[in-house]
Amino acid sequence: MEIRIGIANTPRELSFESAQSAADVTKTVEKALDSEVSFVTFTDVKGNTYIVPTAGITFIEVGTEESRRVGFVA
Repeated sequence: MEIRIGIANTPRELSFESAQSAADVTKTVEKALDSEVSFVTFTDVKGNTYIVPTAGITFIEVGTEESRRVGFVA
């Protein structure tokens, strides 16, 4: 699923594909914000790790788990 994260004072958002479910991503972010942790960590499908400061998060968009359709619709 695609995850987009807006970071304060940054003109572009961070966008990557994750193997985690939407519920797992939501739990991770909620736990980090509730416990006032300085950073939250995400890993994409290629194994890259992203460390995002929780104070700078402006929004997080979690895409759907539905795969994209390919082809023509009749």
